[in-house]
Amino acid sequence: MYIVIGGAGMMGLRLAQRLIDNGHTVAVIDTDATACQYAREKIGVMAFEGSAVDTALLLEAGIMKANTVVSTLSSDALNLALVTLSKNYGVPQIVVRLNDRDFAQPYRIAGASHVISTIDVAITRMVNAIEYPEVEAMMHFEQGQVEVLKLPIPEQCYIAGRSVAEVASHPQFPSGSLIIGYQSHPQADLIIPNGRTVLEEGSTILVVTKPNRLRQIIQFLGLSANHLPTVEVSD
Repeated sequence: MYIVIGGAGMMGLRLAQRLIDNGHTVAVIDTDATACQYAREKIGVMAFEGSAVDTALLLEAGIMKANTVVSTLSSDALNLALVTLSKNYGVPQIVVRLNDRDFAQPYRIAGASHVISTIDVAITRMVNAIEYPEVEAMMHFEQGQVEVLKLPIPEQCYIAGRSVAEVASHPQFPSGSLIIGYQSHPQADLIIPNGRTVLEEGSTILVVTKPNRLRQIIQFLGLSANHLPTVEVSD
């Protein structure tokens, strides 16, 4: 894919690096000459110095052939302008970082495909880490109507050594919940389990459930804080 990123701040540069690593072609636009130089020399992307809402510069950066435009500019007003221009140039997918929630609807009206609040994502992850320390990771879907949990199966865990079918058929297993992924150890591939899959100690499972079932499913699985692995988190 050919991807244009408006803004070469920390988020824009890290995103560019990840996209390059995934095999995409990336161009970034920023008014900061130093950031553009870093993007070219250290990341290996095309970098255009100037305003990301300058139509001449957008055309030079190849917006007409872009599959995706990502707007990570410093203000919502500038982001909104880039979303509008991208839509005008027929970009099929437009992703924008939201700073002020008042801009959420204007972004949608202007044509943004995805509106992402990085602050809300960070706060949600922190709250989850505080309230649910047993959970290695948690993702939200459909505005928080569905949760996907990544849970460890430590020693002496209630479900260790039992099959998925045995666990799911237990009368106390929370209704509306499913075990949808299984990883036997950290280096193993994640698989979609079937009813015969046995959940071993030291493995990891993915469980989909409703928000009001979170604590119930953690308690049913027999997880406790003193079984938690040490997890290192980098920026």
